[in-house]
Amino acid sequence: MTKLEFNTMVTQHSDSLKMYALHFTHDDEDANDLVQDTVLKAITYYDKFKEGTNLKGWLYTIMKNTFINNYRRFVKISSFVTKSDEISSANLVFSATGNVGENKFVMDDIKHAMANLSDDYYVPFTMYFEGYKYHEIADHLDIPIGTVKTRIHVARKTLKKSLKPYQSGLKSHNYAAAMM
Repeated sequence: MTKLEFNTMVTQHSDSLKMYALHFTHDDEDANDLVQDTVLKAITYYDKFKEGTNLKGWLYTIMKNTFINNYRRFVKISSFVTKSDEISSANLVFSATGNVGENKFVMDDIKHAMANLSDDYYVPFTMYFEGYKYHEIADHLDIPIGTVKTRIHVARKTLKKSLKPYQSGLKSHNYAAAMM
């Protein structure tokens, strides 16, 4: 089958494609767009069609998949884009309160609080915070595992006390929350 014959056969099915597209879209203009996309894809992928198989079924499958992919893309975009003219107060608060400069002050306070810890508490706590397990810390420092747990607990309590101003807004101060 030549490409011209194939194109003619595809366009002969355009009326039934339009009816099938209306089944999905329930809108005349959207149905026309879907038919156009389907015909374009069918012509583009002409070489994928196996002669002697059901052309109408092949076109319907292309249309269904095109509709589903477009719908998924629309849903994904809609979830990211706010379509109202006004920004809700919840979104305004979220965007207005996050301040990168604020994070520097938080980090400075955390560093200051950590610097006030003695080495007996600072080393096990930082190792634990970096992801070491209790037994690894105990082996590294050559102290009992119970001592490691106690020192980490005491360091955490001391840091909580030093960073008390951040406890009311822990959600907005991720660094302080992670340290405690």
